[in-house]
Amino acid sequence: MTGTQEPLARQVLAGAQMLFVAFGALVLMPLITGMDPNVALFTAGLGTLLFQLVTRRQVPVFLASSFAFIAPIIAAKGEFGLPAVLGGVVAAGLVYVLLGFAVRIKGAGFIDRLLPPVVIAPVIISIGLALSPVAVNMAMGKSGDGATELVPYGTAMLISMPALLTTLLVAVLGKGLFRLVPILAGVFVGYSLALAFGVVDTSGMLAAPWLAVPNFVAPEFHLGAILFMVPVALAPAIEHIGGVVAIGGVTGNNYLKNPGLHRTLLGDGLATSAAGLFGGPPNTTYAEVTGAVMLTKNYNPKIMTWAAAFAIVLAFIGKFGAALLSIPVPVMGGILCLLFGSIAVVGLSTLIRHQIDLSEARNLIIVSVTLVFGIGGMVVGNGEFSLSGISLAAIVALLLNVLLPGAEGWKNKQLDETL
Repeated sequence: MTGTQEPLARQVLAGAQMLFVAFGALVLMPLITGMDPNVALFTAGLGTLLFQLVTRRQVPVFLASSFAFIAPIIAAKGEFGLPAVLGGVVAAGLVYVLLGFAVRIKGAGFIDRLLPPVVIAPVIISIGLALSPVAVNMAMGKSGDGATELVPYGTAMLISMPALLTTLLVAVLGKGLFRLVPILAGVFVGYSLALAFGVVDTSGMLAAPWLAVPNFVAPEFHLGAILFMVPVALAPAIEHIGGVVAIGGVTGNNYLKNPGLHRTLLGDGLATSAAGLFGGPPNTTYAEVTGAVMLTKNYNPKIMTWAAAFAIVLAFIGKFGAALLSIPVPVMGGILCLLFGSIAVVGLSTLIRHQIDLSEARNLIIVSVTLVFGIGGMVVGNGEFSLSGISLAAIVALLLNVLLPGAEGWKNKQLDETL
């Protein structure tokens, strides 16, 4: 139902439903990186509204926290602090804006030539696998870096593994909308067990006010932090294109032509930069919400306006944010064992889907070096001008693709057919 005359009550209900679907991943990302979940809710709502403004409210997508940036945020935050990370987030959003202008001038083929699957796939794989120790440490009751035990190992495993199992079962066996919320189901089971084992600290919830302004943080611009963040924006840019193609396939509209890929990239970029200005994580389009749109057959972009409005309202409920912050690490760790692995699998499927021949020396070199640098945590430079991990891997993959002989002008058939 495209729903230009859709009843207002139905739009509101559908909007709440879309936020419910996106909610688990939306708040999990800031909880992992130590950012404020209430701010993430606010910037997800604001970003979605900005996206709708730029795209003239034609595309039914919801934008929220991007998991691709977890590793560089954790690394940059530890070295430069949160304000500097936020400056990097603002800069990463500008990468999308520049890509949007490039697409406007040179056409979508520019993206194919700059970021073919042999470049993007190993970067995505590296993002997932480089984060796997964080998931495992949290599942065992430790801090993400493994340095501190927060919950005894035995208790942590009795919480994290049922949370993981619940997430798996809902993802595989769930029916209807329930199948789209495996993270929420896993959090519910894990949190319930954590309460039973007495490892939930409720003092923050009791002390928090009902209504409170989110803990907004202003960005600071530091070159070192920007170098951590900007290269990673390349992989979500491709994810963005895939998301726009996917929602177009669901609704039967060619959004790459109307409103145009340049506008959707611009909208995503402005949403991410706006998030950085307020203290939130980078934004990206949510596949879960696309799945909900397909399931409900409600293609009216206005429902995303309501989802954004609900997210902004929830951001100002202080006790809600305090409840999210009380989720123990084993609950998140169990679920992340699946989510971070899923990120790596997306990269693998990209290689397979586009039939990248890894017996060809050029492709083998790009993928191999990118994986080792990304997962191994290679560092080039020091202090202000250093690059490491995923950020370095993205730059290296891009440079190898440009410099190595033998490129044959990759064509993305899916993109060509859509355009």
